[in-house]
Amino acid sequence: MVDNASTDDTAQRLAAADNCGGRLRIERCDRIGLGAARDTAWRLARGSIIAFTDDDCYPAPDFVDRMIAAFKRHTDAGCIGGGILLFDQADAPITIDERTDVRVTKPYCFVAAGQLQGANLAFRRTVLEEIGGVDVDFGAGTPFPCEDVDAVAATLWAGWSAVFDPGPAVWHHHGRKAEDIPALMAGYDRGRGAYYAKWLANPRARKTYLHSWIVRAALKSQKDELPRFRRECRSALAYLRHRQRYGLLIGLSIFTAGAIFLVHVRSIFRQPKTE
Repeated sequence: MVDNASTDDTAQRLAAADNCGGRLRIERCDRIGLGAARDTAWRLARGSIIAFTDDDCYPAPDFVDRMIAAFKRHTDAGCIGGGILLFDQADAPITIDERTDVRVTKPYCFVAAGQLQGANLAFRRTVLEEIGGVDVDFGAGTPFPCEDVDAVAATLWAGWSAVFDPGPAVWHHHGRKAEDIPALMAGYDRGRGAYYAKWLANPRARKTYLHSWIVRAALKSQKDELPRFRRECRSALAYLRHRQRYGLLIGLSIFTAGAIFLVHVRSIFRQPKTE
């Protein structure tokens, strides 16, 4: 368990917890952010499969066995995401994944945010070593909550497939209600923009990500999608400035995506209404 720069009584509570016969290890990561915490954790772990979950999730009793079995079934998978079930039916049905079919994303493809989620996501250790681990600039606690989809994308562009397998499951006790959704979605918009920007900066993936971003923006025809897209673009530029990787080509790519989206939205709202 990683204490991610807590300032409350987290350290005392962890110290007082059952250490599971010496198997529970507690480490502190002073860099704030879920990406930094996850990156700290896997480097200290010893196993050949690294499985992540969140602090508000309860893994199923057979989670470990099912995740090992999933990697044995999917021999070309660099990472596998599992089912995320709603623990409290009074909570909003968000940040869950109740799909029942196996889904495979092939290497060198675009992967959408939320396609696999960090609440239930495992990697081969060799893959994490190959991709350089989890990006410490991303994750909850930073301006860019997207460390999970970024690590999945890195896996794909390293030549591995990414798989959703419903077998290994966790229950998500997130506690969010309907009134919490707008702020949560705004945060995800910012994360998504930074994620797109990072992969636009990758020459191998640039064409794929620019095309996918434009297509997704163009398909969003509702009027309330415009603020969402603006947040994506602002966050994309903020990330590139943060990384000092803002270049003319990438800036033009973001401008092109924005221009196409705006033209599409305007054309929709200029269409005459039909009875």
